Amino acid sequence: MPIDLHTHSTASDGTEPSDVVVAQAARAGLDVVALTDHDTYAGWPAATAAATELGVDLVRGVEVSCSERGISVHLLAYLVDPEASGLLHELDRARDSRVTRIDRMVELMAADGIPVTVEEVRAQAGPGTTMGRPHIADALVASGFVRTRDEAFTDVLRNGSRYYVSHYAPDPVRAVELVRAAGGVPVMAHPFANGRGWTVDDSVIERMADAGLAGLEAHHRDHTPQERTHAVELAARLGLFVTGSSDYHGAGKENRLGENTTTPRVLAQIEEQATSGIDVVRAARA
Repeated sequence: MPIDLHTHSTASDGTEPSDVVVAQAARAGLDVVALTDHDTYAGWPAATAAATELGVDLVRGVEVSCSERGISVHLLAYLVDPEASGLLHELDRARDSRVTRIDRMVELMAADGIPVTVEEVRAQAGPGTTMGRPHIADALVASGFVRTRDEAFTDVLRNGSRYYVSHYAPDPVRAVELVRAAGGVPVMAHPFANGRGWTVDDSVIERMADAGLAGLEAHHRDHTPQERTHAVELAARLGLFVTGSSDYHGAGKENRLGENTTTPRVLAQIEEQATSGIDVVRAARA
């Protein structure tokens, strides 16, 4: 049973609508896929309809953008109640902050003659989309300034760039507590992907575990073999389960659906721990 628990749609920084993500999962031979857009539930309805039609089970989730002393931490939250006020407030606040961040980054780039406008960036995202740096990257590709998203992120959009502007993000320990309060199951995404930028040390993950963290996404393309091993060993020490996922973004990244997967036993643990009443969408199969 191939299970991929980390994908993105145009509701955040993917390049395909959520129903298309599910269709792609079906074509890739997945039995189960999770939709985990950044800081939004907007893709859930279309993904649910597509999963039911196409015979793919759907785990509804969200990726909560967190920050620990300026270091980005991504928290996957599965089967949360989308109406839980505490978590919803934090997601709304993060999305609002992302908009003003984009405006400021574009302003800084334009001042240096980089050919991009706020209108061009917004044209890369649909209504209600969680805005992010990938949308600036897409605008830069459209203008011919760079060839790909990855090229944009190695230069003007990287962490530490003169154009980088932070946005509001909750403390990861608090985010774990909010996910649990929303009846969801929190899993830390790519915890040791040092190639993406600074990562938190084990003591932060220990505090997250004390607050209710359920698992670590050890098997991810941005982890080296050593980082995967460390994640697996740390999870065992802290009593956490281990997941594997693609972090699929459509054409936005090279990540391919099903390139890393999660075991059925771990999916069962996620379902057992969820208390929100939000179940895995089960599709009828022949």
